Amino acid sequence: MSMICVPIMVEEANNALLDASLAQAKGADLVEYRVDLLFEDRDDESLEIRIARVLDLVKESPLPCIVTCRPHWEGGDYHGDDDQRIALYLALGTSDHPPAYIDVELATYTRSANIRQKINLAVGHGLIRKLLRTSSTRLILSSHDFEGRPSDLTRKIIAMNDEPACSVVKIAYRARSIRDNLEIFEILRDRQKPTIALCMGEFGLMSRVLAPKFGGLLTFASLRDEAMTAPGQPTIDELLGLYRFRSIKATTKVYGIIGWPVTQSMSPLVHNAGFENICWDGVYLPMPIVADPNDPEGSETSFNVTVSQLIEDKSVIFCGASVTIPHKEHAAIIPIRGLLNCFYKNDPVKRIGAANTITQWWSNIEFDHRTCDGISLVNSDATAIHDLLQDMLGDLNGKKIALIGAGGVAKAAASSSARDGAAVLIINRTHSRATETAEQLLTDSEDGYFGSIHAIDMDQLPDLIADAYINCTPVGMKDGPDPEGLSIPIDDMPPLPPETVFFDTVYNPIETPMLKAAKDHGYRTIDGVQMFVKQAEAQFELWTEQSAPAGLFDQLVREKFVCEQPSDSGPTKHQ
Repeated sequence: MSMICVPIMVEEANNALLDASLAQAKGADLVEYRVDLLFEDRDDESLEIRIARVLDLVKESPLPCIVTCRPHWEGGDYHGDDDQRIALYLALGTSDHPPAYIDVELATYTRSANIRQKINLAVGHGLIRKLLRTSSTRLILSSHDFEGRPSDLTRKIIAMNDEPACSVVKIAYRARSIRDNLEIFEILRDRQKPTIALCMGEFGLMSRVLAPKFGGLLTFASLRDEAMTAPGQPTIDELLGLYRFRSIKATTKVYGIIGWPVTQSMSPLVHNAGFENICWDGVYLPMPIVADPNDPEGSETSFNVTVSQLIEDKSVIFCGASVTIPHKEHAAIIPIRGLLNCFYKNDPVKRIGAANTITQWWSNIEFDHRTCDGISLVNSDATAIHDLLQDMLGDLNGKKIALIGAGGVAKAAASSSARDGAAVLIINRTHSRATETAEQLLTDSEDGYFGSIHAIDMDQLPDLIADAYINCTPVGMKDGPDPEGLSIPIDDMPPLPPETVFFDTVYNPIETPMLKAAKDHGYRTIDGVQMFVKQAEAQFELWTEQSAPAGLFDQLVREKFVCEQPSDSGPTKHQ
């Protein structure tokens, strides 16, 4: 079973011990004392005093520990003499209360025969040391690259494995995309010794959470957000609570939220809670795929390559994903190499040209000869919007629906409404985009619509009388491009019937400026949480073939927002 290690940057021993006790209470298996600053020379203190400070810390530790004094040239804060640092390691390994592990950089260990000899002595390697006393301290040889994948990665792994004194191999580097995680998983699968292999940064979370799936010795989790010692570390509460780390095993199915950005998505919260509720062997993760609005072709290529690799990697057992902005249209046309015979799309995806749900079925998950049984693309946005509008307006036939925006959500709303006979008007800041969207929807519909779809100019919006207005843009989104803006100029519009519906697909904040204005005028409203929950429940049922726990998703999202107020929770559009 993979362990959880909480790293603690030690500036003062008593506070570090308090943090170690808290880590123990939260469920950590061990702690890493980063003594870079604690061991730094303070006012010409003697080396003996500085070593004694660290020895006392280890002696009093409530949990087994790793001791690391990381030099500045490998991402640490220690700027002192290397000989003194090696003397610390020797004192730790030969003390009466040694740490469980000492972490030493491969570059330090291989610098000279003298350094290597002293470190080997500290960890009980070598005949003379073994005759004197058997040390319980084990050596972690490590390599870190905060820029990206090191070009000599394979050579470093071979060197660590070939070193007899090395008990644990540790590799950590900054991921440039979530595809880097797949190589980390391969390193773990091919390990010759106990191995810690992790990706750093926002693209590396998958490697940290899925360490048990691939047999990683441990993963690191910070005690609190501001206490992370490497970019991308989750907190121990997130690891154990949100991602259910202790339940992850080789057969665990992997799901995620694909988009850019996805850091503040509520999808991991609701789906992981749903999996736990029905005892589903699955975990749901953020899966950011970079998109550049100035390079649409590059963004589409990045999406296609990443998703194809996830699907084709049999060890990951990728079983599904929610797809959010700006990749919904990319998802509708994804080419999956070698899997075309088991790939199909449902009719709404064909009409809309956008998908928000990927599902993949596997045979023989318990065994290595796993095979893909099928892949589907679905647009659960369309179903959610249809159901919510119908609940408010009844039969949509003959109703007029005004949509602000021309992206994937607007396409879903337009297609589902027109199918039911509504007259849909698409309004976008860039009129040509609205026209293009309307024409695409009409062209791609094989059997036509009972209603109609037209694009109109933005300046016609204040005088437009419709039964429902739907905001499909990020206007009003917290920390978005215009958080205080009104996506629909309600205050400038003539009085509307009180049964008029204003629907916002933004769910953070729950009450956007547009919804607040609508309520102030006495109109009916549908908030973004309602839509998010409906489409998420539909996804959950697709993946598990079980209904989502009644009311759970809505409760979790609304409670989360209440708890976060007035804290900064970051931008969040649909998913």
